[in-house]
Amino acid sequence: MKFIIAAALSLLPALGAAHCTAQNVRINGQDQGQAVGIRVASSNNPIQNVNDANFACNTGFRSPVSSKVLDVKGGDKIGVKWGHVLGGPQMPNDPDNPIAKSHKGPAIFYMAKVDNAASASGQNQKWFKVYEDGLDSSGQWGVDRMVSTGGWQDFTLPSCIAPGQYLLRAELIALHSAKNQGQAQFYMGCAQVNVVSGGSKTGDQTVSFPGAYKANDAGILINIYDTKGQPNGGGKPYAIPGPSALKC
Repeated sequence: MKFIIAAALSLLPALGAAHCTAQNVRINGQDQGQAVGIRVASSNNPIQNVNDANFACNTGFRSPVSSKVLDVKGGDKIGVKWGHVLGGPQMPNDPDNPIAKSHKGPAIFYMAKVDNAASASGQNQKWFKVYEDGLDSSGQWGVDRMVSTGGWQDFTLPSCIAPGQYLLRAELIALHSAKNQGQAQFYMGCAQVNVVSGGSKTGDQTVSFPGAYKANDAGILINIYDTKGQPNGGGKPYAIPGPSALKC
């Protein structure tokens, strides 16, 4: 009997892997549809090597990759939806959808201006940060707020961004095991947008992926637990990795 149960369990998805993937975009509250205007990773596994060649937009994409470039305007509210697997829950009442509640950390958005958002590679681009949500004074993380909204992470597109096509990089960093180097988990996905009206800025501080982060950065190699085992940063301010977010 034990053999039969073990064999059956081996056929199931990796339920213990409380991972996630970016899969939808919404603009001013309007969901554009699953895998529309966003490159959905073929795996919900994280990248843990900050020097991975695929660190910009993730590794491998589900086919067919959307060719849609979504029109947005400066001041629009743009969101990316995260889910445990493509479609959201891996099973009814999936406790790990959109991601396991233990996976505390920041939620971040970057953009990179490109000639053609539908075909541009995430590598060798100049990325600038447009939004970040880290640890607040109550001990809640950006990922906690994403979970509380059913997987949606939204930000307001700065009004000063220059018109043109961009890759929009959504990122979550899970820090539950980050006290050991190389154990922080990075989840990312790239949407394809066309800013049709805005200002003139394309980022004051630009970085490359890989290259923007180091494995021993203060916000990546960190013990987020206090002496009672609570993931509140130990009462210390949290330093979100990367440059400062663009301000208009």
